Amino acid sequence: MIDILPEQTAITEKGGTMRLGAYEAVVGKGTRVNSLYRSGAISERHRHRYEVNPQFHKILTDKGLVFSGMSRDGRLVEFIELPHLRYFVATQAHPELKSRMEEPSPLFYGFVQACLNRKGKH
Repeated sequence: MIDILPEQTAITEKGGTMRLGAYEAVVGKGTRVNSLYRSGAISERHRHRYEVNPQFHKILTDKGLVFSGMSRDGRLVEFIELPHLRYFVATQAHPELKSRMEEPSPLFYGFVQACLNRKGKH
């Protein structure tokens, strides 16, 4: 399900074929990522060459996985969610690269808030 993109399978010298730097994601309305970032488009930094294989997009979404952020062309999955869980958000990006103590990544801030909310229910 996670694989090198089909157009990279024939490349034998992998140096320089990673997705590096900031990439914009279009975020779905009503998703947790949308509420955390408070935006319909966000930019996070990347450093990888693997992607959710587009051949499995329909199967995954049919089973309840939400692709909450996609590349502008709608081909690459940037954020996923499992909305039936208290907090399950994952990303291809590296939000830790922009996160700071005085301005934490919305994903990390949301996770800590979900933990604190859960703790308060005991």
